[in-house]
Amino acid sequence: MGFFERYLTLWVLACIGLGILLGNLAPQTFVALAGLEYARINLPVGVLIWVMIIPMLVKIDLRAIRDVSQHARGIGITLAVNWLVKPFSMALLAAFFLQHLFADLLPADEIEQYIAGLIILAAAPCTAMVFVWSRLTRGDPAFTLSQVALNDAIMVFAFAPIVALLLGVSSIVVPWETLLGSVVLYIGAPLLVAQWIRRRLLRTGGDAMARFERAAGTASIVALLATLVLLFGLQGDAVLQQPLVIALIAVPILVQVLLTSSLAYGLNRLAREPHAVACPSALIGASNFFELAVAVAIGLFGIQSGAALATVVGVLVEVPVMLLVVRAVNRSKDWYERGIARR
Repeated sequence: MGFFERYLTLWVLACIGLGILLGNLAPQTFVALAGLEYARINLPVGVLIWVMIIPMLVKIDLRAIRDVSQHARGIGITLAVNWLVKPFSMALLAAFFLQHLFADLLPADEIEQYIAGLIILAAAPCTAMVFVWSRLTRGDPAFTLSQVALNDAIMVFAFAPIVALLLGVSSIVVPWETLLGSVVLYIGAPLLVAQWIRRRLLRTGGDAMARFERAAGTASIVALLATLVLLFGLQGDAVLQQPLVIALIAVPILVQVLLTSSLAYGLNRLAREPHAVACPSALIGASNFFELAVAVAIGLFGIQSGAALATVVGVLVEVPVMLLVVRAVNRSKDWYERGIARR
């Protein structure tokens, strides 16, 4: 492990604190950065995500996509957890924690909106950041790309009906610019750039690919930490103004992440899928497509609503919580592979 990876937990905590500090010392700077967006997709965050995901996309040999059919069980587990388990379990978890366990600690008139925001968040599985988590677990790049593409195709048709069903509303206006723009920004365009880089590196020969991977790996971690600073600089005032509310809303999100990632990871182990498949399969459902979730929450309930705040909490806890899951699946690799070997 490199210097950044070895002390990643320390850097994450430092960047969270730095982001909150800078957001309060220079709020206008972060307001200006927040304004750099298209279809509610923040462009500075988009650039940082490119730096994070391109190292994994460069590893993909598109000819290997046809071999992903060998891991049909892993794909099936991913889709089942994402669409048959995650949104419905979040509805139950949010109701249990926010309507019952924490009800006396939260503003009563906002609880239903908090729950709505969490349901919207859970119905939008990750599109971009799963490439980062997969790379940190040495996941199979071709499998990761395939499951993301399938997941996004299903999201186009399933997101609105599931949210409408669970929220009990007649219709959901899907912000198509956000959904389709994110697919182009986080999958199509960086994949084209990454494949161009891959061809250049392979044409160069020698150890050009290895040198690129070392340099890009460090850049990817730096971009991840910079994203934390930016996100907490943009939203850190919410943490300072309503710390208890933020903490309580984060609890069902944390439980959901542990539930969905453990379920997918365990099912892949039972299905005897390799660890490099189980990792991205477990991580995609645990992470969220927060741009879409925030846009839908604002569209339905307004920018100052409890639902919008709940989706923002998802943004704030995403990276620290997912790094815990990454650490767990990395440390359990021997256990995972022993279980496959015994069958």
